[in-house]
Amino acid sequence: MTPFTADVVNIIRGIPPGRVMTYGGIAERAGSPRAARQVVRILHSMSGKHDLPWHRVINAKGEIAIGSDEGRFMQRALLEEEGVYVNPAGVVDLAEFRFEPDRDLPYGKNVES
Repeated sequence: MTPFTADVVNIIRGIPPGRVMTYGGIAERAGSPRAARQVVRILHSMSGKHDLPWHRVINAKGEIAIGSDEGRFMQRALLEEEGVYVNPAGVVDLAEFRFEPDRDLPYGKNVES
């Protein structure tokens, strides 16, 4: 696992219930601000293996960005179960629910590289 990938996994793992981060925010936090698409790939390929809270990651507009209706419904349900309000258009208010590690809570457990 590359250092960037390990950082992304650790950041996602550290998003607490009831909060969200954006793909770009995770990429920036991991040291590569223009790597949002790489975060998408890492999340897609490693969520199961590392038991990542994939549903807490949304796009820069606060939208649920999963392609399938079933995936969008599941992500919405999981977020709402944690107390995150998702409006009828599928958008989360980032001002209210964005997780900012420097301001909020420390990261969770680390993954070995």
